[in-house]
Amino acid sequence: QVQLVESGGGLVQAGGSLRLSCAVSGSINIIKATAWYRQAPGKQRELVARITSGGTINYEDFVKGRFTISRDNAKNTVYLQMNSLKPEDTAVYYCNAFEYGLQGRYDYWGQGTQVTVSS
Repeated sequence: QVQLVESGGGLVQAGGSLRLSCAVSGSINIIKATAWYRQAPGKQRELVARITSGGTINYEDFVKGRFTISRDNAKNTVYLQMNSLKPEDTAVYYCNAFEYGLQGRYDYWGQGTQVTVSS
């Protein structure tokens, strides 16, 4: 079992910055990757950025150059630094981690944190 707790969301003006945190606890050694997803009202949840257990990082095109995902292994925390925020970045941001078990991939999710960017 893995538990994920996000924090750091809030209201910010366009062009501003926020840093999201995801505290990871439980069976951390089974995690293959940790990621940030987001879901805007009326839209499907989408991947934002991912960092694997080996340190490989991937970003979706719409955040490249603006967002940075990082990990502090000593604190078991994954961060998402968001700069140059746009109103279209407004969404609930979710922390995700997954493992591979006998029945395939299993995903864990945090409760989500709201990010609102005003124009």
